[in-house]
Amino acid sequence: MLVWLLGLVLFALGICVSVALHEAGHMLTAKAFGMKVRRYFIGFGPKIFSFRRGETEYGLKAIPAGGFCDIAGMTALDEVTPEEAPRAMWRYPAWKRIVVLSAGSITHFILGFIILYLMAVSMGLPNYENRAVVGSTSCAAPTMDPKTFKQADCGPNDPSPAIAAGIREGDEIVSVNGKPTANWSEVLTTVRDLRGDSTFVVLRDGQELTMKVAVATVQRVPVDAQPGKDDTKLTEVGAVGIGKAGMVDFTALSAVGGTVSFTGEMFVKTWEGLMRFPEKIPAVVRAIGGAENDPERPVSVVGASVIGADAAEQGIWEIFVLMLAALNFFVGVFNLLPLLPLDGGHIAITLYERVRDVIRKLRGLAPAGPVDYTKLTGVTMVLVIVGGAIVLLTVTADIVNPIRLQ
Repeated sequence: MLVWLLGLVLFALGICVSVALHEAGHMLTAKAFGMKVRRYFIGFGPKIFSFRRGETEYGLKAIPAGGFCDIAGMTALDEVTPEEAPRAMWRYPAWKRIVVLSAGSITHFILGFIILYLMAVSMGLPNYENRAVVGSTSCAAPTMDPKTFKQADCGPNDPSPAIAAGIREGDEIVSVNGKPTANWSEVLTTVRDLRGDSTFVVLRDGQELTMKVAVATVQRVPVDAQPGKDDTKLTEVGAVGIGKAGMVDFTALSAVGGTVSFTGEMFVKTWEGLMRFPEKIPAVVRAIGGAENDPERPVSVVGASVIGADAAEQGIWEIFVLMLAALNFFVGVFNLLPLLPLDGGHIAITLYERVRDVIRKLRGLAPAGPVDYTKLTGVTMVLVIVGGAIVLLTVTADIVNPIRLQ
């Protein structure tokens, strides 16, 4: 329980750091362009302490559920003093405002990339590309039950061709009998057809090694067989006693490319998750009612923290770190959606103003000035209410029926 609580605190601390850096991204870019930053606070609610450095007040509030960066004149409707007016944010060129508005999300993306890079060089990255990397070596194949597809444990006399040939965990199989193996599926297909001595080329520490493997012949169920069928027949296939790596290790240099690739994959998964978000809301409601949890349903920061704590308690730090990186990518992408009051909504309005004024200039007209935000109040309130309801639902589900690691 103590480890679980420690994991919960560490994950929550990671979220707080992410939020602090998000707001710091807004603040630093605003200051760099000369905008007036009045306040930079972490948390909401009653103030715990604050101090002033230069023209900005920095502080901490009691509820660690976010933060804010108060930039003077974010919109033309915001009140500013005569001294602040020349440095009001809305007076600056559109591209500078967009940089400041997007800086929070960009900070999340950078932080997520750094987390993944550190993960790559310390514990590896998930083998999402199905690379032909060996994750385990064992006996070739004990007896398999044709009805249940379950195998017996390795016995003392069961052959282990991979171990005998010198294949190790972390080796990447480049080719078998001269046939290139681009992924693990090709390795499995090729090995099943092998009989007797075969040549394996593996990549280890940047060097290709050629190994002679005495492939064992064992009995397996057909690839397309279904468990529980009485007429399932075992067939003879080749086996060498290797299992696919769930994680792939990297050097400090190769981790750069690996992290870039995996970051792209996480962006794709994050976007797909956002697109599927509405259809998953019913699963959140069912979870509140005590129904079986859908592991793919949306979770709040509470639910993410619980999963992170479970991962820490079970020693699965890969999941802990991946959750933290995924949370940064999700928040970064979500915050750029063109909806008020998100940063993406303000960016969309800024772009609209710029495009509108370019068109007016082509027509020989003067710029129309800032958008009147009061006309968008109704839409903004609807989005705030809907967003608040979703947050309330997910937090409730994560309290009464959280998703847990088994």
